Amino acid sequence: MSAPVVVNALTSLIQVNGNEDLMTELFPSHLLSDLDLSQTAATFSPPLTVSSPGEGLRVRSLCLEDYDRGFLELLGQLTSVGDISREEWELRFQEMKKCQGTYYVVVIEDVALNRVIGAATLVAEKKFIHSCGLVGRLEDVVVSSVYRGRQLGKLVVAVSSLLATKLGCYKITLNCNDQMIKFYNSLGYRSEDGNANYMCIRVQGKQREPQA
Repeated sequence: MSAPVVVNALTSLIQVNGNEDLMTELFPSHLLSDLDLSQTAATFSPPLTVSSPGEGLRVRSLCLEDYDRGFLELLGQLTSVGDISREEWELRFQEMKKCQGTYYVVVIEDVALNRVIGAATLVAEKKFIHSCGLVGRLEDVVVSSVYRGRQLGKLVVAVSSLLATKLGCYKITLNCNDQMIKFYNSLGYRSEDGNANYMCIRVQGKQREPQA
């Protein structure tokens, strides 16, 4: 899989197996291309990488066209979504896209089926503290029930966490239920004192990169 090529401010060409798809990305997928999963606490057996996440799969940014690729249905496996029209979807997508450097929705797509089968949302929160630093908030992590057991939950969390570090976040936080604490512990997240369900990774010595 080749890295996406940005052709204008809104649209990218994503090439897979020689075929090019013209899609409107929430953020440039090339931000993910150099992320090294070996730099996380996650272990993958068999090994997975961003460029090789599993046969027939690809990791990329959420795209406007994912309304027709089952993204909202996937979120419905996590929580209540509601009946969102195409117009509502497009408005919210463009609102998020205009907040440059803030919203990064990472998805896993089954290329053959043109379906989004995994996702996680990273929100880069701008702060005044820590020299106008950034805090990454990990939310809405979900993998389709059909694809569970293929390490894709670990993958999408690890990719999002690495992206937060690349963007210069000094910590990455999440809230989870009791059943998920062990899972996130295995990925490097630690519970805060007095609140086991609030977990974070604290990043030391990272320089902030230019944000998309």
